[in-house]
Amino acid sequence: MDKNKILKYAAVFLLIIGIAYFWNKLAPGAIENDIKSDSSEASKTTPTINFKELDKVAVSKALPSVVKEYEGFTVNFNPENKTPNYVAWVLQGNETDGAIGRSNKFWTDTELKGCPDTRDYSRSGYDRGHICPAGEQKWSVEAMHHSFVMANICPQKHELNTGAWKTLEDKERLWAKRDSAIVIVAGPIYDSTDKETIGRNKVRVPSAFFKVLLAPYSSPMRAIGFVYPNMRCDGNMQAYAVSVDEVEKMTGFDFFTALPDDIEDDIESIVPFKDWNK
Repeated sequence: MDKNKILKYAAVFLLIIGIAYFWNKLAPGAIENDIKSDSSEASKTTPTINFKELDKVAVSKALPSVVKEYEGFTVNFNPENKTPNYVAWVLQGNETDGAIGRSNKFWTDTELKGCPDTRDYSRSGYDRGHICPAGEQKWSVEAMHHSFVMANICPQKHELNTGAWKTLEDKERLWAKRDSAIVIVAGPIYDSTDKETIGRNKVRVPSAFFKVLLAPYSSPMRAIGFVYPNMRCDGNMQAYAVSVDEVEKMTGFDFFTALPDDIEDDIESIVPFKDWNK
């Protein structure tokens, strides 16, 4: 066989091999397998976040607590203090407005041991202070009704309830609209010297209140805390801004536990007030 025929056969053979290779790459399932392979590699480096668990809080087993879910929020109730340890909820941007009016009908949850009576607050010198505000439950009749359960209420000085605390509530609604949704956990802070109680059921009066907020859909993700003494709080709200880590030290709670540890450590250690308030 002469040299030209050998070269011709070799070229045809290489052409057939090339066609077979590219056909295999384009065959049904080949591209899908490549994507799965890439996704598998990505999953090794990209942390998985369970967004449905972001409002969960870890507390000490020694803390008296009963967890109950209401429409729109979850209460961890302390039957000894007769107030919540904390209240947690996710505020969607589209939940900040609604046609449901404020009910103002406080009620006792008889299924919850230690839940006080609204009359415990009468002539006490303290407001029935919402932890999860009624103003964020206008999207549902049931949610509005549930927001007035006494398990969601704490003795709060009127000057704080209608002043700095309300200002923070107004801000968080704006932030929820801006960031699509925010996760909020709030509640009282008790010092060992907080001995004052009110009413026949001896509802314990806290010396301060906390609120921590997480914007899970912002880029980058961010979190911040606020602590207000139970009194008139003058000045800019930035003066009351703290890191989430600081609130955890004050309360003994662990917030946003569903986050990967590295993300949680980063965002809970700083006070990015300007990023929140811009």
